[in-house]
Amino acid sequence: MKVPVLNMAGKEVSTTELPADIFEAKINVGLMHQYVVMQNANARLGLHKAKRRGEINRSKAKWYRQKGTGRARHGNRAAPIFVGGGRAHGPIPHKYTLDMPREMRRAAIRSALSALARDGQIVVVDEISLAEPKTKLMAGMIRSVVGDSSALVLLPEGNETVERTIRNLATTTYIRASYMNVRDLLKYDRVIIPLKSLDVIKSILSRQKAAQE
Repeated sequence: MKVPVLNMAGKEVSTTELPADIFEAKINVGLMHQYVVMQNANARLGLHKAKRRGEINRSKAKWYRQKGTGRARHGNRAAPIFVGGGRAHGPIPHKYTLDMPREMRRAAIRSALSALARDGQIVVVDEISLAEPKTKLMAGMIRSVVGDSSALVLLPEGNETVERTIRNLATTTYIRASYMNVRDLLKYDRVIIPLKSLDVIKSILSRQKAAQE
């Protein structure tokens, strides 16, 4: 699949070939859904906690006498049926983490990239560089490349100047190409990929690399 390569002014300067095994793979919606479920589950801290009756600091003395009150016999004010008592079967801290085999994760990302390429949501640029961290410059570049659409920028490596400017934009964010995931890829209208980031994607998702491993 050939796509145009734009410069930071939004002008086409060349074309590049997107690898078919990555950007024209079979789109597996179920696999992408499983990946997002795993990602959301792994983001949960699992720190929720409610006190049960054994953890409530209330008097252990019998609340009222056993007989003669007309009420049910009871001796513990920390019981769940009373206001201020413990919670029956309340939540306790535990892990929600899920796992997927590495090749399934990579196949899910290939599916996401293929879906984006099919719908024309991938924008390839020659490079993203700024002489100084000015949000106005970055906003102008994003507008030239994708218009008013929300965008995810895949950076080939850490770049403090570029990252600082993108962080100030409301509808644009960035991640490193080596950290790309299905949830972020499908969250935005456009995915901006510099040529160096495309090389990183090839090195991670290439079928030939997977065969060597």
